[in-house]
Amino acid sequence: MMNIILFLIASLLITLGGVLITISVHLIPVGGAPAAMAQATGVGTGTTQLAAGAGLTGLLVAVSVHLLSGDVLLSIILGGIGSAIMISIVMLISNIGYIYGIGIPLASGKAVRDPMTKDRQDIYVSKGTEGHGIPTAAFLSGIVGGIIGGIGGSLIYSVIYTVLHSQTDFVFSTPAALTISILLSISIYFINAVIASYNIGGTIEGYYDPKFKKLPKAIIVSAVMTFICGIMSLFIVIQQGGAL
Repeated sequence: MMNIILFLIASLLITLGGVLITISVHLIPVGGAPAAMAQATGVGTGTTQLAAGAGLTGLLVAVSVHLLSGDVLLSIILGGIGSAIMISIVMLISNIGYIYGIGIPLASGKAVRDPMTKDRQDIYVSKGTEGHGIPTAAFLSGIVGGIIGGIGGSLIYSVIYTVLHSQTDFVFSTPAALTISILLSISIYFINAVIASYNIGGTIEGYYDPKFKKLPKAIIVSAVMTFICGIMSLFIVIQQGGAL
């Protein structure tokens, strides 16, 4: 039976991972349907979909590194990097489409000057829009968000797998252990992505967006929900451990 102190530590680490995911979603620039029509700043897709895509990429990297090296810390770090690379590629391709496909400059309608470069943006925003493309500040915010989200998802996976591995006698690469760990990690990731999406309520450009100030409320909800989900996940792991 798992020690109660270790159980609580594992639950808190899973909770930390969930909170990191929630923070990351608020940093990734998402414009939804308006952005798809170049009428809002950000990537033209939903908040949950984009965050989950980046997070799952990081999770795949973390699992691969974990299997090859067995180094938990390395897998968590590279999971964050993998997620950042994925979101960076998405934002880059989006900008190429905006600039060369539609023929519009990258500009935000929520800041007169880019918070990073200090270049003026308001004169480049088309009338009737809230900006278009992914300008420098939003792009960098997305990269940071990808790193944080990837680390959060990888941390959850690593904790669940470590607990599962400690409860059984199977070898390191057992498919059943990986399947349970990955499925539980993905479930918790989506829960936090949806919490953040509801808190944002539409589109967000990154850390400088006024909606970013709503983050504290999302962190509280995320911490409570992830802690509950973490406890449930660990109970599932402990109960299933002897059956693998």
